[in-house]
Amino acid sequence: MAIHIGKTIEQVLRGQGRTVSWFAKQICCERTNVYSIFQRSSIDTELLLRISRILSYDFFEVYQSALRQDMDNQI
Repeated sequence: MAIHIGKTIEQVLRGQGRTVSWFAKQICCERTNVYSIFQRSSIDTELLLRISRILSYDFFEVYQSALRQDMDNQI
């Protein structure tokens, strides 16, 4: 199962009704960088931790769920 973390981050952000400008300010970057994050299929864990804290969402659980599913499919 392929995870596109950038799209997941974008979905969570928009689902919370937050703006790209707000998010950029929270992670101390320009809006263009936020759009770059949305395009990423992978992301640095330190940045993912910061984003998880800012959005109060456990993005690591997305990977854990995929891992559990892969392991279950191997049995």
